[in-house]
Amino acid sequence: MMQFVQIIGKAGVIAAAAAASASAIAAATQPLTLQAAIGNPANLTLSGSFRARYEALDEQFRPGLDSSDKITVLRTTLAAEYHNKVFKIGAELIDARAYFDDRNSSAGTGEVNTFELAQGYVGLNFGDVFGAKSKTEVTAGRFTLDLGSRRFVARNDYRNYPNAFTGTHADWQGADGEKLTLLYTLPQLRLPADRASILDNQTEFDQEKSALRFWGGFLSLPKAIPTATVELYLFGLEENDANGRPTRNRHLYTPGTRVYRAPKAGALDYEVEGAYQFGNARTGTSASAPRRDVSAYFARGQIGETLKLPWSPRLALGFDLASGDKAGSKSINRFDTLYGARRFDFGPTGIYGPFSRANIVSPEARLEVKPNARWDALLAYRAAWLESTTDSFSNTGVRDNTGRSGSFAGHQIETRVRYWLVPKRVRLESGGAVLFDGRFLDDAPNAPDTGNTLYGYFSVTTTF
Repeated sequence: MMQFVQIIGKAGVIAAAAAASASAIAAATQPLTLQAAIGNPANLTLSGSFRARYEALDEQFRPGLDSSDKITVLRTTLAAEYHNKVFKIGAELIDARAYFDDRNSSAGTGEVNTFELAQGYVGLNFGDVFGAKSKTEVTAGRFTLDLGSRRFVARNDYRNYPNAFTGTHADWQGADGEKLTLLYTLPQLRLPADRASILDNQTEFDQEKSALRFWGGFLSLPKAIPTATVELYLFGLEENDANGRPTRNRHLYTPGTRVYRAPKAGALDYEVEGAYQFGNARTGTSASAPRRDVSAYFARGQIGETLKLPWSPRLALGFDLASGDKAGSKSINRFDTLYGARRFDFGPTGIYGPFSRANIVSPEARLEVKPNARWDALLAYRAAWLESTTDSFSNTGVRDNTGRSGSFAGHQIETRVRYWLVPKRVRLESGGAVLFDGRFLDDAPNAPDTGNTLYGYFSVTTTF
């Protein structure tokens, strides 16, 4: 505990210096941006960002790692796009690095991917060829993508480097706001993947392999239900072994639907999403590992209300459910979240992130406030159980094959505060979480002999 307090104290000093520097830089250049520097041309967009974040964790919940961890992650982006009425071409460089992390840290390719061409694409606009007042666009190359709730396809933000794909996607928008996206891609394999290279921030360009394919379709219908939007989707993941890359040979097919009403002052908002997963996969990466059918599921429900009061408080209750492997089952039951993000549902990821959409039963309550255009804050509480007592709990790696350690994993309290130091230019963010161990995280055979996990972070983001 004392070590954690000392680490956070050091983080405060670093954060203050970073905030002061960012403010000074922004004040000196505002309102100058890269776009303004090139004269705000109508057909060319140029933008960039820089984020520095310090994270500290005490009382590690993952087996086999040091009891405490700390890391400083830096992310720099530079994006450019030329576009006219029928054609576009764009590219984005992302440089993600980590410093001062421990040799036995949980940091990986999500934190480090240096000097990578994450996006490099061309696109054609076919206008209203598929209906009056409609718009159709086809994009090919390297790209990042957000679809729907972002639980299955997302450009991760809290994670230092996002998911990226190589392939093509076609996007259609109808006269009444309907949207249809069809995609066929090869997910980019982040490199380097070996521990020593990651810790040394070495550069190795990411690869795509035909042995890993991700495809799907996504449909959004904003007027299917009065005051609510309906989404329907199907995603396919087809994976096979490649030279030097053994896999579980996953062949997963995930249909799902989502119905939601966006938050609005003085009104109830809600969201219900569910997906089923089937197909087949190996139980391990060895070529001799048995292949089994897959039968897994996920569900998310939430209801909230934004009150017409000072600070615009929003109260919300939610519930997450995702299946886990069952002892004696002839099928694989653990749900795979594919290329989704999880920070917005489960709290900070980075070197923290104990929760994911796998083997979890978890209600939550949250309070969000926004005193003004510059400030916003969040306070959230979550309790969590295992859906299957014989599978590893969510994203922790803690497991009891016998099921004798019970099903209650613990409680989490999360906080977050964000402030625009310079509106639309420099944003400060600070937050943290406490994971209070339940019986399972105390008693499972490979559970670390530590106490409740403490995590804190501070970040400065500058856009230019």
